[in-house]
Amino acid sequence: MIDFKNVFKSYGARDIFNDASFRVEKGEHAGVVGPNGSGKSTLFAMICDELSADRGDITVPQKARIGLLHQQLDFFRAEESLISYASAASGELPRIQSRMRELETLLAEGCPDRSQSDILNELGHLQTTFEHLGGYEIRHRAAAALAGLGFREEDLERPMGDFSGGWQMRACMARTLLGEPDILLLDEPSNYLDIPAVEWLQRRLKLFEGTLMLISHDRYLLNSLTDVTLEVNNGKITRYPGNYQYYIREREERRRHAEAAASNVERRKEQLERNIDRFRAKATKAAQVQSWIKMLDRIEDVEVPDDLHFSGTIRIPPPPHSGVETVRLEGVSHAYEPGKTILREVDLHIERGEKVGIIGYNGAGKTTLLKILAGRLAPSEGRRVPGHKVVVGYQAQEFAELLPPEMCVYDIVKQAAAPDVTGQRVREIVGAFGFSGDDAGKICKVLSGGEKIRLCFARIFVNPPNFLVLDEPTTHLDIAAREALQKSLHDYQGTVCMVSHDVEFLRGAADVILEVRDHRVTRYPGGYDYYRERIQQQSQQNAGEKTGAAAAAGPVVSGDSQKERRKERAARRAELSKDKKRLENSVSALEKEIEEAEAEKSEIIALLSAPSNEIDFAALQKKLNLLDRRIEESTVQWEKDAESLEILMKEYNEIRES
Repeated sequence: MIDFKNVFKSYGARDIFNDASFRVEKGEHAGVVGPNGSGKSTLFAMICDELSADRGDITVPQKARIGLLHQQLDFFRAEESLISYASAASGELPRIQSRMRELETLLAEGCPDRSQSDILNELGHLQTTFEHLGGYEIRHRAAAALAGLGFREEDLERPMGDFSGGWQMRACMARTLLGEPDILLLDEPSNYLDIPAVEWLQRRLKLFEGTLMLISHDRYLLNSLTDVTLEVNNGKITRYPGNYQYYIREREERRRHAEAAASNVERRKEQLERNIDRFRAKATKAAQVQSWIKMLDRIEDVEVPDDLHFSGTIRIPPPPHSGVETVRLEGVSHAYEPGKTILREVDLHIERGEKVGIIGYNGAGKTTLLKILAGRLAPSEGRRVPGHKVVVGYQAQEFAELLPPEMCVYDIVKQAAAPDVTGQRVREIVGAFGFSGDDAGKICKVLSGGEKIRLCFARIFVNPPNFLVLDEPTTHLDIAAREALQKSLHDYQGTVCMVSHDVEFLRGAADVILEVRDHRVTRYPGGYDYYRERIQQQSQQNAGEKTGAAAAAGPVVSGDSQKERRKERAARRAELSKDKKRLENSVSALEKEIEEAEAEKSEIIALLSAPSNEIDFAALQKKLNLLDRRIEESTVQWEKDAESLEILMKEYNEIRES
């Protein structure tokens, strides 16, 4: 259990938390959301005791193992190998392993202060604990986790210093997950992940039984992993009993109720003030006026939650006309160095109006393909054929980070405009993207992430394109801005090609998927869900072919290896059986709870329908609202547990069949 009670935290004159309270129960998976800079990372630092509260109480179980993944890189030695770093998982394992080595040294060299039997007893106890915590399989598990995050087998022995910051962050994530903590705190874990790695992380965290708190702008992770949402905003922390989708609905409902209540309060105050002004001068009404004044003083204002919808403007103008075919690649191959092929023999065409999402592992060649499609990079072999009257608008992944810090918004857009574009037209364009009036003079270094993205779009659309090519357009955006951009691209009448690691963004904006894998490009003429369905079918087909080939070839492993595999499968099946029973009981109990609540709801509706003076309509309506909320919460939990059970049963049955 994590409990915050009346917590205050300030940095100088700025209040981060102002009388904030919330609770996360043991085993809950909580998503932490809120505007950038609202204090989400500070919240994690306070849970880990890296920061202390100015006032208030923070309760965290004393013996709980906490795993924290920061947005910034954790410390590591540059010469340490990748597999060694990941295997030294956080938690008790490193401490136990170090102590075991000390005891083994004492046994070898002798220790006059302790008997050999005492040392052996302690060593035996530590070895049992080490085995129970999975210490002897940690290297194998580390290799599997690193593979799931996109590392190749030949990377395992490479020193950590050889990898880029993004890959070092993945290694930190593998190390954190392998520690099997009781409380897992992840701060933007998908920032450096491509889509296959995000999906691996989702599957891994889905089976995590401890307490999880997840800060993320990734709606896919928040919706599929969390059963509680904590909103951090304006110094307060508000708890919602559901995932991100539930939070959005419930927050909007609460906002509507609060606005209605605030409107009623304002009308009541205005009425009292009119009465006071009207009768203040009449002696016969003096007592009544004093009563109205006291009544007015007692009325408390209703606090209306902020509207967290994206407030900026992403308004994409209509594209100029172009031919039916936007671009075509014929036999395109590319290598930056001889012998290091990125793309091989790619044949591809994109038609007018298509919204194309490009996915694949980091380093697979997504950005290279995007640059070739945009005409920014000439392929080593083959040719790019642009369509009739196609005008390209290209936004590089790093452009927002490379904006000249001292240059203002107006000058950035003016610099990109064609010579015949007037200053007035430039001001109209920057205004259309939310930089009206004095905002056009803002310098780049003071712009927020969302403002930088809007500036990038203004720079593109000062010369309106009909083929929009975007490399990671959501990198600097919070959830609300991502949703706004997603809708704008979906409604855009031109052609769009985009690379993104945000599953929900692609799901809402793309109707064609290009997968870059093994130097090839495969086209899937449907949205993201269709792509996932086809990939799953291909995976099952390949697994069936391998099983058939293995059966035809006969056994090729030794008896000892087979025995070890049987033991591993038996151990895994026993482990799954515990989870299976727990989930089956939970699903059954939730189904019964929902059924009983629905029956009670039907009875109340029947009572409300029957006219009677003895019925307390207000109480029944209140009870009906509580039942609706209980049914919705139970249904959300049922869906989560049922999906987990389905995933578990698939693995369970595969083990049983093998």
